[in-house]
Amino acid sequence: MAEIRVNGVSLHYEARGEGPGVVLVHGSWTDGDSWSRVMPGLAESTTVVAYDRRGHSRSEDPLTQGSVYEDAADLAGLVQGLGLAPAFVCGNSYGALVTLRLASARPDLLRGVAVHEPPATGLLLTDPELRPVGTALAGRVEAVRELLEQAESAAAAELFVETVAYGPGAWAQLPAPVRHTFIRNAPTYLDELRDPDALDLDLTALARFNEPALLTQSDDSPPMYGEVLDLIDLALPKAERHLYAGAGHAPHLSQPEEWVRVVLPRALV
Repeated sequence: MAEIRVNGVSLHYEARGEGPGVVLVHGSWTDGDSWSRVMPGLAESTTVVAYDRRGHSRSEDPLTQGSVYEDAADLAGLVQGLGLAPAFVCGNSYGALVTLRLASARPDLLRGVAVHEPPATGLLLTDPELRPVGTALAGRVEAVRELLEQAESAAAAELFVETVAYGPGAWAQLPAPVRHTFIRNAPTYLDELRDPDALDLDLTALARFNEPALLTQSDDSPPMYGEVLDLIDLALPKAERHLYAGAGHAPHLSQPEEWVRVVLPRALV
């Protein structure tokens, strides 16, 4: 366990193994511990780093309105500060958006990316045919936001898990420490919702990323994620797709051995 200071904020991180650099970027509500099931497999042949994004768990909270641009800049600072460039970066959910932002802004720091189900609903809202899909999700997210505005963190976390990320009944199936982390980090999700650019992507800028990009989804996740990945796939010159069977929104948690089998060979190229 260690800390690194980037962009005026101290980030907590854990590094394991030796070899080419791999950085893991967690999604909303969670923290770097969410990668604990896949780190041992990656550490056998890489230097793998998982960190808590700013404001999450053990990393510093600057107590100001954050942005996805700050998250991407923090990721860049981490990669550079730890001497990992060019790194292979894996992002899940909102962490996938942060990863893609970095690919757009600083492709020189990356040798490839793997992203699972980025919630880029902004892309859907700009497409007349896909707008109803994005609007439906926005309605479910708004219900979560209302609870967060009322400081109902536990209720908001449960509603997010069951109606946005995983599905009915999923909250009770999460281990108690994971539920605790969701509740503790609930305010960070409200911060993301207040960022007008958080759930959008510049596909024109992303098209300039000319390194391998693994785009993954699960067959039991909401179809919306596939629609988003279709648009990203069209933009990226070297995109590759993979479909997990029954892995849900977090295959690194539900199927860690399969996740490592799929991701590790790409991370070593």
